[in-house]
Amino acid sequence: MVQAKMWILNKHFDGFPKDSDFELKVEELPEPNDGEVLLEAVFLSIDPYMRPFSSVRMKEGDVMIGTQVAKVIQSKNPAFPVGSHVIGRCGWRTHTVSDGTELTPIMPDWPQDVSLSLALGAIGMPGLTALYGIEEVLGLQAGETLLVNAAAGAVGSVVGQIAKLKGCKVVGSAGSDAKVAFLKELGFDEAFNYKTVSSLEEALKKASPEGYDCYFENVGGLFSSVALPQMKNFGRIAVCGSISVYNDTTPQTGPYPHLTMIFKQLKMEGFMQSRWEHKHPESLKRLIGWLKEGKLQCREHITKGFENMPTGFMGLLKGENIGKAVIAV
Repeated sequence: MVQAKMWILNKHFDGFPKDSDFELKVEELPEPNDGEVLLEAVFLSIDPYMRPFSSVRMKEGDVMIGTQVAKVIQSKNPAFPVGSHVIGRCGWRTHTVSDGTELTPIMPDWPQDVSLSLALGAIGMPGLTALYGIEEVLGLQAGETLLVNAAAGAVGSVVGQIAKLKGCKVVGSAGSDAKVAFLKELGFDEAFNYKTVSSLEEALKKASPEGYDCYFENVGGLFSSVALPQMKNFGRIAVCGSISVYNDTTPQTGPYPHLTMIFKQLKMEGFMQSRWEHKHPESLKRLIGWLKEGKLQCREHITKGFENMPTGFMGLLKGENIGKAVIAV
């Protein structure tokens, strides 16, 4: 019998998450039945989406939602041999018995010298989000100017790099000088610390006086209200996240963008990468191809220890990470 540790949502978040909202539990797992496998987590993902999704897709007492890279340690399913690695939506658990329906094998040609943790980052959901936001939602074209906020995060850092590969000017906003330096390393044309500029409006105008063709939105709130008037006519906005409002106890109100959108004839679209799931195999090959060619850099913020998952998650929401936040068991 294997003991599985799991973090449950003890209490729905009220404002910013706190330690008492989580509870660590242990359970004995049964032996796998025919068609089942026993998984052991190797890397677990922590992502901003977990904060708003917990309110609508979880009830108190549920295991925290999330994705992990896991190793198959027992198998009665020939599709998943012992010793192989998979990506699974198992939540915040050290061990899981699965029938395989929601498991995806790691790509068979995964490079030996590349950490499997990247399957949770640039060569996984965040990378796919960046790629589809740019190509499917924005339709970004060579020579255009792109604005991306939360640009040093798991998604934003890939957005900027793909936009540069497409021959675009890229402006990034981030929340520390260290993050701005990282964006410069990645080849962003302009980058600024939104926390220290005297005027966000002036910073955006200085970075691109002619305005912005495309805007990859990860933050929402006040930033969005200031950025939309900087768009060019017929500009396109891909709404991926809105982290500035995730922990609000009272919903933010106004200013409202409708007149700006009418006068500038803007197009704004919310999206999730799962819409293009049929393209995932091909898209992951493109992302890992760029990685192999040295065209895609991946920074990770790794927290060691399953017991530190809540701490890592709260740190993520405070913006402590540069690149993808990952828990290494």
